[in-house]
Amino acid sequence: MRQFWIGGNWKMHKTIGEALDLARALKAGLPAAADVEVVVAPPFTALKAVAEVLEDSPVQVAAQNLHWAEQGAYTGEISPLMLLDAGCRQALIGHSERRQQFGETDGLVNRKIQACLSHGLGPVFCVGETLEEREGGRVEEVLSRQVREGLRGFSPEEAAKGVIAYEPVWAIGTGRTATPETAQQVHAFIRALLAEIYDKDLASLKRIVYGGSLTPETARGLLDQPDIDGGLIGGASLKPGPFIAIVKECVG
Repeated sequence: MRQFWIGGNWKMHKTIGEALDLARALKAGLPAAADVEVVVAPPFTALKAVAEVLEDSPVQVAAQNLHWAEQGAYTGEISPLMLLDAGCRQALIGHSERRQQFGETDGLVNRKIQACLSHGLGPVFCVGETLEEREGGRVEEVLSRQVREGLRGFSPEEAAKGVIAYEPVWAIGTGRTATPETAQQVHAFIRALLAEIYDKDLASLKRIVYGGSLTPETARGLLDQPDIDGGLIGGASLKPGPFIAIVKECVG
């Protein structure tokens, strides 16, 4: 049985002090349950401080992005070694905002996943279609390209690491959420695609989580679906109450 994975992406929110307040509230309020893995992704400036607060808790810290090189003349970037030093154990790769706003390509995503794997960081590999692509009937085409190119060259053992986050771009920050049935259909397609690329065993074990404006109100319907293994949470992760409520939907 696949373990639930719930991640909170704080995006470009929270000063260090605000991030520490949120981290302390989560540490105090989250259930210590073996059936859910909880991760938070603070902004870079707060990574080390948050990791120190959460060090003796079951909550892991993730980066929101990384560069593929260990060091070099890459002004404004941050390397896997720096992230490990700051206490990170996972990293978001290919988030829709990185793809849409900063031009990240499938090839770049592949290099970043490789950087994660080379340094022991669990990749949170994000894929998803835009509204235009969905309305044009291209959902499976887009996801197939993103998954195949993102995992190109990886062995089954490498591809099994980390999670895949399905992010319907049209549902992020818009208040729109895919119905549980729609989300399940896409998750099932991604799982079948993994079976085609690798094998059924890997596909059955790989965690695929939903990243389209999941809230306490929508969590139960989505998490009840057989191929949805958790969620990558945006806005609902910025306050302890909603995020803890979502995590508790995974417990028991």
